[in-house]
Amino acid sequence: MQIAFDIGVIVLAYILGSIPFGLLIVKLKTGKDIREVESGRTGGTNAMRAAGFWAGFFTAMLDILKGAGAVWLAQWLSPTHEWVHVAAPIFAIIGHNYSIFLAERGENGKFRMRGGAGGAPSVGGAMGLWPGSILIILPLGALAFFTIGIASITTMAVALFAIIIFAIRASMFGGQWIDVWYGVGAEILLIWALRPNLKKLFEGNERVVKYSLHGWLKARREKKAEK
Repeated sequence: MQIAFDIGVIVLAYILGSIPFGLLIVKLKTGKDIREVESGRTGGTNAMRAAGFWAGFFTAMLDILKGAGAVWLAQWLSPTHEWVHVAAPIFAIIGHNYSIFLAERGENGKFRMRGGAGGAPSVGGAMGLWPGSILIILPLGALAFFTIGIASITTMAVALFAIIIFAIRASMFGGQWIDVWYGVGAEILLIWALRPNLKKLFEGNERVVKYSLHGWLKARREKKAEK
């Protein structure tokens, strides 16, 4: 009976993760369908492209809360089962990336579920497992974003930061080793979602954010080349 209840908690976490805040915010602000803009993803980066900085900011914050909320829901409904606390944010990321609310038929007639890449809810999941992690992951993520200037690398780095943080916390401060597996699972999901970006990255064609250090240096080089 308990295992069925725990599975139900995980299903609720998936549904929570499936809420497409980026789609809703961009639609309300501009009337656009975010799925028809740039990458077609529903996360904060594409919401910023579609409707400006604040749309991206609020999308990212709400997506972070989806990941954290999944953990808090699991801790409330299944307080003694640590594996459920870890599985819930993993399934929130899956819901974010493959939303049941964004199921559709593609141009080739194949069924698919749209969504984001999972970066923000993976931050939220880490925050739910240990609130202090947000004070480390967000500054490191911002540093990576505004120096490297490549959103896909920043997204994958977020889960790597979580793995390192939880490993240090477990080995030195009595944290749960199972939390490290949350970071590993999140990283696998992020890499899988970002396969097209990784291909562009290896080909040297991945988008560089213009207001990053990398973007500024790239623009400067291109300007000199034109002269």
